[in-house]
Amino acid sequence: MVMFWVALLAISILIYLLLDGFDLGVGMLFGLTNGEAKRDAMLGTIAPVWDGNETWLIVTGVIMWGSFPVVYSMLMSALYIPVLVMLLGLILRGVAFEFRGKAQRSRWVWDVSFSAGSFAASFMQGAMVGALVEGLQFSNGDYTGGTFGWLTAFSALCGIGLCFGYALLGACWLVRKCEGPVRDDARRQIPMLAIGVLAFLVIVFLHALVEHLPILHRWIDRPYLFVFPLIGAGAAAVLARSILSHDDYWPFHMVALIFVSAFGTLALSFWPYMIPFVVTIEEAAAPHASLAFMFWGAGLFVFPLMLLYVAVGYRIFRGKAVSAADHY
Repeated sequence: MVMFWVALLAISILIYLLLDGFDLGVGMLFGLTNGEAKRDAMLGTIAPVWDGNETWLIVTGVIMWGSFPVVYSMLMSALYIPVLVMLLGLILRGVAFEFRGKAQRSRWVWDVSFSAGSFAASFMQGAMVGALVEGLQFSNGDYTGGTFGWLTAFSALCGIGLCFGYALLGACWLVRKCEGPVRDDARRQIPMLAIGVLAFLVIVFLHALVEHLPILHRWIDRPYLFVFPLIGAGAAAVLARSILSHDDYWPFHMVALIFVSAFGTLALSFWPYMIPFVVTIEEAAAPHASLAFMFWGAGLFVFPLMLLYVAVGYRIFRGKAVSAADHY
């Protein structure tokens, strides 16, 4: 039963990274785009799905709270500020998304707010991952790292790296969903964003070597983990080829595969810890009775229905999003 909830937690996190990742990326690229028609076209590609995408963050939090309450309490104590800023960014995005459609003279305020909220949420998510990789300070289950113990040069680098990754995913989404100038602009942005992601990965690896991070020993002890980077490298090669051939379909799927390979590498590097080298899965799990109780409701019915809802939603809104910008 414990492994069932570990699997659901991992699936929820991965779905969130991919789905909310691309619309956060579109939000950041939105701030770099000139012209109302282009901006409207960009928002039109995520309008049917963006609020559903964010639901997976709630699913992740609920699963962690119900199935692994020890981890939930420890991480919230350590990461209270970045979690709060992330949620405020997501709220700001939602408000800006709704208000900009009604505003006239103040529309620029909501345009800036939408982009800023996207950046804040993306950066904080990356910074939290970086803090986990580098290691948080705990003593007897209590966080002892201080108010800003999560904020280091490495975690800030990870925040910037995830912003590049989400922006790359968002650009590929626009290539897939748009025609005309919006698609062309996004296609031109992809090489620069891909170089930024590659540079980030190289710097992270070098940092792990120089600082002798504990996670580095996992990579040495578990050589099978290098299968995932090889998959990512193959996906990057297909991405480059698809961009050169002006293919609209494959870029998004290849960047999604790169995200999957990075997530797989990180998850198996942490295994069997929920908080790296502090709390194991077995130590973090709720009592079996609690896990079984949730299984018959959330696990057996709610989670599959959410997956079905997402699949049907993306099926209905498949294909290109036609907008006025396509005719300019």
